[in-house]
Amino acid sequence: MEKYEVVIIGGSFSGLSAAMSLGRSMRKVLIIDNQQPCNIQTPHSHNFLTQDGKPPLEILAEARRQLEAYPTVEFINDTAISASKSEDLFEIKLKENGEVKAPKLVLAWGLKDDTSKIEGLAACWGISVIHCPYCHGYEVKNQPTAIIANGNEAIEYLKMISHWTKNLTLLTNGSSTLTEEQSQKIQSKGIQIIEKQITKINHQAGKVASISLNDAEDFPISVIYHRAPFIQKSDIAAQLGCEFDELGLIKVNDFQQTNVKGVFAAGDNATPLRQVANAVAKGSLAGVMANRELIEESF
Repeated sequence: MEKYEVVIIGGSFSGLSAAMSLGRSMRKVLIIDNQQPCNIQTPHSHNFLTQDGKPPLEILAEARRQLEAYPTVEFINDTAISASKSEDLFEIKLKENGEVKAPKLVLAWGLKDDTSKIEGLAACWGISVIHCPYCHGYEVKNQPTAIIANGNEAIEYLKMISHWTKNLTLLTNGSSTLTEEQSQKIQSKGIQIIEKQITKINHQAGKVASISLNDAEDFPISVIYHRAPFIQKSDIAAQLGCEFDELGLIKVNDFQQTNVKGVFAAGDNATPLRQVANAVAKGSLAGVMANRELIEESF
């Protein structure tokens, strides 16, 4: 069983950033990744200094090339399926390549968005159906825009997106759960509320053309904001006894440490702020703090 100093599960932005900190700290690191990042079909990444407008996969490819300069950093194209702790070492079982051990773990997988509830949503996800105005809002500013949301989430989402465009329509995808006061507030801003059930998102190669509604004409639109329900891509954090918050995210402190000693988490799995720049920052910090723990334990 191969032994490393740190194993990183997930090789997207946070995982590679953690690996950079650790590689430059001369730590023997293994990155386990199945090359399925959350933003795999997103055409361009934004709000990330020096990389604004580049395809996410292009940025990741360059990051991997840069990490190859560090001889202690290894990659394996595989999926971690289980983990346990024996004495001071974590044992990680891989789908295809046996098991590996390390005293420190960085959990850097992303989240799996459930886009199955509305036909056409998956094909448009990250292209013309977006969730973050900081990542993509500038490119669609001032355009007629639909928001699929309901209740308290809907009014908070409308409030935020109205900074990027005033031409907004709210689709609650069924009966509204807004309070009367919330509905009046929304309508006072000239925002239409549509309570019809959404049956399909019509698109061409992921670019929205219209939304089909139950018992109503198709609603033409080219931009949609929506926060899809999500789950963790892996249950390894739960296997290890990591705590989760009310959103289902891994709980970490200011140093990306979980409640399980030796286990760090970084990226989308541990923050509601799902941005590439944030993932890079948190991953770097996780790598630094994992190295710091190793130093403290050996000095």
